[in-house]
Amino acid sequence: MPQPRGPAPSEIKKAARIIKRGGTVIFPTETVYGLGADALNAKAVARIFEIKRRPLFDPLIVHVSDLRQADRLARVSPAARALMRRFWPGPLTLVLPKKKIVPDIVTAGLPTVAVRMPGNKYALALIGAAGTPVAAPSANRFGSLSPTTASHTRSRLGCGADMTLDGGRAEIGVESTVLACAADGFRVLRHGGLPLEDLEPFTGPLDSVIKGGKKPSSPGQLAAHYAPSAGLALLGKKRIRLRKDLKYGYLAFRRAPDRSGLWKRISRTAVLSRSGDLKEAAANLFSHLHTLDKAGVDIILAEPVPELGLGRAIMDRLRRAEKGEGGRRGGTGPGNR
Repeated sequence: MPQPRGPAPSEIKKAARIIKRGGTVIFPTETVYGLGADALNAKAVARIFEIKRRPLFDPLIVHVSDLRQADRLARVSPAARALMRRFWPGPLTLVLPKKKIVPDIVTAGLPTVAVRMPGNKYALALIGAAGTPVAAPSANRFGSLSPTTASHTRSRLGCGADMTLDGGRAEIGVESTVLACAADGFRVLRHGGLPLEDLEPFTGPLDSVIKGGKKPSSPGQLAAHYAPSAGLALLGKKRIRLRKDLKYGYLAFRRAPDRSGLWKRISRTAVLSRSGDLKEAAANLFSHLHTLDKAGVDIILAEPVPELGLGRAIMDRLRRAEKGEGGRRGGTGPGNR
């Protein structure tokens, strides 16, 4: 399928005017599509929470188009600035001590703010034309599958935003890696599109403080998240018992399962990467889950992938999706497999 040409300069200017006057815009990034508003306008940011049905205790990421905008928002240490210069624009979010200019609604009242510079030319053009940092979570209903195409945003979010910029399919396909920046070093708050193997030569060994509590310190930390409407069961050591009254989809890593025996009950299969390329698998993850979800299955059976490189981000998303509240019928969630 050919990619769209991308938004014209006139469309980006129109979207920037909407941001300036306090509206909301869906726009592409290299990770997933975002639902954006002026990060310095508390009323505009409140509209994001309303459209997404997102709880106010979950902080947002603020997107910038240059380092000067980052300096307006946060106190940037020399070590954090070195990471910005090395990995921005790109799928890296840094959680930094915030400045007073940032409304509390953006940070859920926390003393820190999550900041990143997206590696997508349309996103950067929008933020630059708006002349303000843009707060933007993923453009979906809270807790559901993240969107990697403009069509995903329409099916998952509806028409709540004032405008949508269609920039084609997201290149990376999973959200950004999030690092907390403290006086004693960096810690991983969320695995994402920038592998730890790329970061650690510059940060040293990274510890994870990824939590599943009710009040996250960073976006993407809730235990149940990124969930399809169907239930999801992650395959592995546990035994899976297929039920005759349910319709199953299958998310394979490299190859579809042998359609014999119990596996005949699988009605739809999607393969993340036939070559075993984790970058390709990450780019396909949410798109394939959307496809299986639209096929009307009750349960998606998902194969694990190797937990290295982008495989960590993939497994993080699958584990959180498994804990979600999917399932089209009562009792069809993964807990009843």
